[in-house]
Amino acid sequence: MNKEQILEAIKAMTVLELNDLVKAIEDEFGVTAAAPVAVVGAAVGAAEEKTEFDVVLASAGAEKIKVIKAVREITGLGLKEAKEVVDNAPKALKEGVSKDEAEQIKAKLEEVGASVEVK
Repeated sequence: MNKEQILEAIKAMTVLELNDLVKAIEDEFGVTAAAPVAVVGAAVGAAEEKTEFDVVLASAGAEKIKVIKAVREITGLGLKEAKEVVDNAPKALKEGVSKDEAEQIKAKLEEVGASVEVK
C-alpha cells in the first residue's frame, strides 16, 4: 500500500472510524496526537516575541510638575500639551518603541514619582 492509497482510505472514513484509527495508532506506537500540536504552539509563541512596546503614563503621582517636565523631555511636547497628557492619565506617551527605550522612559518617569506601564 503506498501513501496515496492510505490517504484515499482515510478520506473515505467516517469521523468515528478516524477517531478509532487515531486511538489505535496511539496505542500501537505509544504516542499521542496532541503532543506535536503543543510543541508547534510553543515554537510559534517563542518565535513571536514582542519587539514593540507602548509606554503608558498611569498616574502622575505627588510630583506633578516634575512629571510634566519629564513628559516634555521624553515627547518633545510643549508645556500645555505635556500638562494635558499628565492631567488625562492614563495616557500613552510613546507607542511602538523598543524594549530598551521603553524601559529607559519608564525609569525616567518613575524617578520623578509617576506610575508607568509598559505594554
